[in-house]
Amino acid sequence: MKTTGISLEGRVAIVTGGGGKIGEASARALALAGARVVVADIDLHSAERVAAAIGQAGGNALAHPVELVEEDSIVALHRAALDHYGQIDILHNNAADVSRHQMAADAMVTAMDPRVWDRAFEVNTRGAMLMIKHSAQAMIKAGGGAIINTSSGVSLLGDIFNPAYASSKGAINSLTRNVAAQLGRNNIRCNAILPGLVLTEHSRAMLGDEQLAMLQRHTLMPRFGVADDIASLVLFLASDHASFITGQLISVDGGLQAHQPWYGDVARPVDD
Repeated sequence: MKTTGISLEGRVAIVTGGGGKIGEASARALALAGARVVVADIDLHSAERVAAAIGQAGGNALAHPVELVEEDSIVALHRAALDHYGQIDILHNNAADVSRHQMAADAMVTAMDPRVWDRAFEVNTRGAMLMIKHSAQAMIKAGGGAIINTSSGVSLLGDIFNPAYASSKGAINSLTRNVAAQLGRNNIRCNAILPGLVLTEHSRAMLGDEQLAMLQRHTLMPRFGVADDIASLVLFLASDHASFITGQLISVDGGLQAHQPWYGDVARPVDD
């Protein structure tokens, strides 16, 4: 495989949600840098597709199913990773329930179905915690590691959409800093990436043209984010280049939250 300027040779990474766009981009980036990658997803077929693509490109990847609401499934994933590769050095906690049904039902708090609220926390937050619980045990034995959680920009500001999802990601921010505090002396770093809109087929289907145009008006860069934007930061945070960075919440949103509320109404490109 081609090199990236960052070497993860000799390290093993687990990527949850590895069959999705961000997970796939991250798994590929980690493998490109030399890591052996466990591609974990509730959809085994998608995980196998990504692992096969990595293998065809000269990398080393193992596909494995995981159901984040079941700790036994998480234990089985870690057992398989350790049996196959002997160690775990990197965890990218990327999986979340962003299915159309879940997100459509995650509407006004005044009409919130508690089952929708609980589902968001069960998968997005509890699942991430359990992944950290079991990966960290292997990292402690190995002398250190890197945990990268996928949070979301919506965890920082109020919105009229998806309060359960946003709250579950706010909990990820707190979990990130608590894990960083608890495990730092074990040479384990824990950081969170807060994506803005990452344009995929799924996000296009969820958002209409009018909403996409509104979001573009409020993005400082002249494009939307793509999965590789997130994967690039995952790769950096997993590497020795980030060896003194921990407990951080890092936005990758093209400046979506870095401006005054009226920016979208007044901003124009600067003339040559």
